[in-house]
This record gives sequence, structure tokens and C-alpha cells, in this order.
Amino acid sequence: MKEVAVTHGADKPAPSQFGLINLLKAGAAQLIVLHHLAFYGPMSDHARTLFPSLIDWLGGSARIAVQVFLVIGGFLAAKSLAPSGRAGYADPLRAIWRRYAKLAPPFLAATLIAVLASALASRWMIHDSISAPATWSQLAAHALLLHGVLGYPAVSAGAWYVAIDFQLYALLVLALWMAGIGEGKRPVAWLMPMVTAFGITLSLLHFNLYAEWDNWAPYFFGSYGLGVMAWWASDPRRKPGFAVLLLLMALLPAVVGLLLEFRSRIALAAVVACVLFLFGRIKTASEARAWRAIHGMGKISYSVFLIHFPVCLLVNAAFSHFVPLAPQWQALGMLAAWGGSLAAGALFHRWVEEPLGRVMQLFTGQLVTSAPLPARLNGVSLR
Repeated sequence: MKEVAVTHGADKPAPSQFGLINLLKAGAAQLIVLHHLAFYGPMSDHARTLFPSLIDWLGGSARIAVQVFLVIGGFLAAKSLAPSGRAGYADPLRAIWRRYAKLAPPFLAATLIAVLASALASRWMIHDSISAPATWSQLAAHALLLHGVLGYPAVSAGAWYVAIDFQLYALLVLALWMAGIGEGKRPVAWLMPMVTAFGITLSLLHFNLYAEWDNWAPYFFGSYGLGVMAWWASDPRRKPGFAVLLLLMALLPAVVGLLLEFRSRIALAAVVACVLFLFGRIKTASEARAWRAIHGMGKISYSVFLIHFPVCLLVNAAFSHFVPLAPQWQALGMLAAWGGSLAAGALFHRWVEEPLGRVMQLFTGQLVTSAPLPARLNGVSLR
């Protein structure tokens, strides 16, 4: 699948980005915000009389939009860590630290905001969505991205995903490193695709069938691995037959897993992986107004994901306490919370996520801002 850049002017190419990926991220982020608005009332409880089917769908099925982020996460991780699919990684601990430095600081900032939002919201309403006052050990577990593993309640909805994303990235880094050691001085082009396909199979045919594994990376590796394989299979340098073979290696365990037990989230992950295989590398110019908006929404999607829950919590509390409980007013509150979440996400990205990223550069050097580490093992370039 060739990368395509839309050009403008005489000969000068326009700045371009992965348009489809930003579109998918922006859309999935909206569905996650709306899902939490519908799932964590009380505004949705009152507004449901107006749009019962829509509220029910948003409160239930819309949650599988997170699969879009999982597949895209694998797709972009493969692009960064092993663009050609070769095994090996020069310095796995530094790569893992780089990922932590990107995810954790804004996540911890959003967690502290959620603690304050819960304290304020508890003055206006009593509801299950309000977290109990956080303990120091609970906050420490969140800072280490171990809250789910250690059994601490999440302070904010969606906190589990940040920890899982970090686990999945670390798992891929370690798999690349160990496979590179195992293959010795004779690199095997298909080793990492085979390892990844095996991981997808284990995930979809075993771990993903048992909810007790949902705080651990193997539960989600099926979706993440589909994204990884989609990047490797879409490499335009590959022969078409080998590219299709790589995609089939990923999709076969997904199909078998769906026949074993149908899961809509896995079906969606498989569809997204196929779409990324076909169109994921296509780049679009940033100058057109529509694409500029899409790229902007994709850029702030992580901040929206982090900050939307405390915003929605506060709007829920305010509308339940100060505003009539009529369905029309509460539906308006849902719209206000949705718009407020997007605005807060843009502000959080500008004033929290980006500044914290610059601060973390002091600790990570060029690892955060430069291209991925030169990955050479046993004299073989992996790029």
C-alpha cells in the first residue's frame, strides 16, 4: 500500500498526515465520550425518554470504539519500533521508558483533576459515578500505571486503557528484543510476524475469553497484534503474495476466535485492521478545512480521552442540582458536556500534555522527539 501525499501549488507538497488514522481516532474519541455520558448518568437517565434506542446503544455497544484505539496503537507501534517487521531492538528499557514518559505525566495530571472533580461533584449530587476520596497508595498505583493490576479502583473512566496501552507497547518491545536474541546472527524475515500471529492466537482463543484477564495485556493483544500485522502487511516494498499472507496470518485466528465465541469488539478490530491494511498509509494534506479539523481532532484525541470524564461528571452534577430534571434540559446538558469535553481536551493538550512532554524531554533526551532508536542487532539493520 503506497503512501500518497496530496500536493498543492506548483511543485511544493503540502504538509501531510495519516488522514484515515486521524479520522478514526477522532470518531472513536467522540463515541467514547458519548458512551460515558450515556453510561454514567444521571443526565442520560432523564434524557432517555426522548431517545431511548440511541441512549441504550451509546451506553452499551458504543464502548467497543476503544478497539479502534487498540488496533491503531499496534499499527503505529509497529511503524515506530519495527517498520520492516524484523526482530530485534537495541535498547528495550529506554524504549519502554520513552512510552511511559509520553503516557503517564498527562494521565496523572488528568487523574488529579478527576479527584478534584469528584470532590466538587459530591457536593451537588449522590451518584455511583463519583469516586470515593482517593488514597495516596491509589494515586501511586495510578502513577505507575498499575492500578488495575494491583486491584485499586480507577479514579476516572478509561484509566484502564492507558495502563493497557503501556503494557501492550512494552510487550511488543520485549518480544522484538527477545526474538532478535533468539535468531542469532542469521536474521529470519518472518520470525516476528510468526511470533505476533502466535500472540494473536493465544489472545483470541484463550485470554480474551476470560474476563479475569482484562487487567493484563494478553487479553487485548489480539486487537493490538492485528494492528501490528496490518502495518507490516501494508509495506509497499513487500511482494503482494507475502503481504496477503501476513494479513491472513493475523485474520485466521480472529475468524476462528469469532466462530468459537462471537465478540463484536473482535469483529470490529478485524475490520479496522483490514481498513488500515488497505488505506492506513495514505497521507492527506492539512490545508483543506475539513482535513485540518480532522487532523486537529486526531491530535487532541488522547487529551480528550483523559479529561472528558471529570468534565462530564461536573456537568452531570451541575445539571442535576441547578437545572430542571425535564428530559429536554438534561439532553441539553449531555450536549453541553460533550462540547465541554472537546474544548477541555483542546486546552488540556495545549497547556498540559504538550508542556509536560517538553519537560519529560529533559529526562529522555532526544528519545521523545527524534525518530525511533536505531535498531541494529548482530550487525543487521532492522529499518
